[in-house]
Amino acid sequence: MSSPHRAPHRARKRFGQHFLSDQGIIEAIVQEIAPAPGQHMVEIGPGLAALTQPLVERLGRLTVIELDRDLAARLREHPQLEVIESDVLKVDFRALAQRAGGTSTGGGRGGAGGQGLRVVGNLPYNISTPILFHLLNAADAIADQHFMLQKEVIDRMVAAPCCADYGRLSVMLQWRYAMESVLFVPPESFEPPPRVDSAVVRMVPHAQPAPVDFSLLETLVQVAFSQRRKLLRHSLGRWLEERRYGGNFALQRRAEEVPVGEYVALAQELRA
Repeated sequence: MSSPHRAPHRARKRFGQHFLSDQGIIEAIVQEIAPAPGQHMVEIGPGLAALTQPLVERLGRLTVIELDRDLAARLREHPQLEVIESDVLKVDFRALAQRAGGTSTGGGRGGAGGQGLRVVGNLPYNISTPILFHLLNAADAIADQHFMLQKEVIDRMVAAPCCADYGRLSVMLQWRYAMESVLFVPPESFEPPPRVDSAVVRMVPHAQPAPVDFSLLETLVQVAFSQRRKLLRHSLGRWLEERRYGGNFALQRRAEEVPVGEYVALAQELRA
């Protein structure tokens, strides 16, 4: 794939680059993703193609999104790759899904019988949360997502109520996805090794998520967790008073004690 005359690529700090190099971990990730011929998959941040190559061998074709100009040039030499040289936050995933031919019904692993876009990637630690929120906009057109992230971020994503990791990220993502942490990835699996542990998360969009005003839910949850050590009457209670809320949402709790469904129901009640 790469030219013999090219100099080795050096990881760039400004892009948060850490390249996967452990073959055993790569094989385990591919096994969790379970790519099949003909599925439309997009890889975010392919880097030196450690995961890209085994994926494209199973898929036949693969779309990759790479911001680094030098890496994008290398990737274009691969005949089975479509390279989008761009900041991932500027990529329209809904348009990519439409081009792939249809929307998903939240079919999960294996790509919903070939429908919907499958998204994978080793996300840069410095912008992983903005990428996750950007993808929320196209969740109904996506079959599933498999991402390698900082382990502590995934712990927050999949956290249940009444634990320290449960917070804004847990609520906003669990409203839209069924998620599980499927693989632990130690620092020595990368070159250069990051200073944190990593993990792989599987995210399958719910087939019928509760209809809700996203920006309202986001604001509500942000207010609730703004003083997470105090009872909700000190934060969310005042916010609800300003909106003349007359319902009976229990405010004698901390934000982390409220299940996702109750936050969503409150947002629906406020909108109604």
